[in-house]
Amino acid sequence: MKTLGMRHVALNVKNAQASKDFYCKVMKMEVEWEPDAKSVYVATYITDAQGNKKAIDNLALHQADAPLYKPGSLNHIGFFVPAIDDVDEWYAHVQAHGAKIVKEIKTHRDGARSFYFEDIDGNVIQLLFHPPMKND
Repeated sequence: MKTLGMRHVALNVKNAQASKDFYCKVMKMEVEWEPDAKSVYVATYITDAQGNKKAIDNLALHQADAPLYKPGSLNHIGFFVPAIDDVDEWYAHVQAHGAKIVKEIKTHRDGARSFYFEDIDGNVIQLLFHPPMKND
């Protein structure tokens, strides 16, 4: 049971649309998904040897009002797993180690599957399968 590493970070931002503009223009990321005006997911894409476009990271920009918004504040960090069934295995593993579950397992409308839990300091971690980042 392994992860694909920490390739997902979720930031609390003052203005999701302004942040989207910054990350797309300055960092050359592309919008992956924008479920609403206050939540934008951007990614860095590469083209593999076969000419397939593949996301290699994922940055979630969540517009947050005070007191959640503080400059540089994190919403959560995310660890990707290679297969959708791995989420359930990790859920059992995390529960067995007594970590506090913040959000139960959910399959999202974009085909992702995840759950959220806290580390010992209360930092929120999302463990997720995300189809554009599956390990081929």
